[in-house]
Amino acid sequence: MERTAKFLKEAETYYLATVEGDQPRVRPFGTVNVFEGKLYIQTGKSKPVSKQLAANPKAEICAFKNGEWLRVAATLVEDDRREARKAMLDAYPSLRGMYSEDDGNTQVLYLKDATATFSSFTKAPEVETF
Repeated sequence: MERTAKFLKEAETYYLATVEGDQPRVRPFGTVNVFEGKLYIQTGKSKPVSKQLAANPKAEICAFKNGEWLRVAATLVEDDRREARKAMLDAYPSLRGMYSEDDGNTQVLYLKDATATFSSFTKAPEVETF
């Protein structure tokens, strides 16, 4: 998981894919945090992505940097504890202009049963599971 977290942080922007009915939905994200041994992302409960994940928690993340890319397939699980929300916002203080751990909107989700595949055009794919 550490390699995946490092790659996503260094890429700065990654893309999260969900489904809405039979329609794929992809959007850019930038938050990633390791908390209590789990890899977390953050969104707002009022956003369509939150509703999509509630209906189907399976998702994929894709990021690209320096000629390499990462795909992560996982189930996203909400952690509604204040401590988890606070840890994310402490890691990204710039989000505090839009979110608070007590606002009822901030949502953090951890990746469960994740398979991360690191790829490039020049070497064989490498897989990390967590």
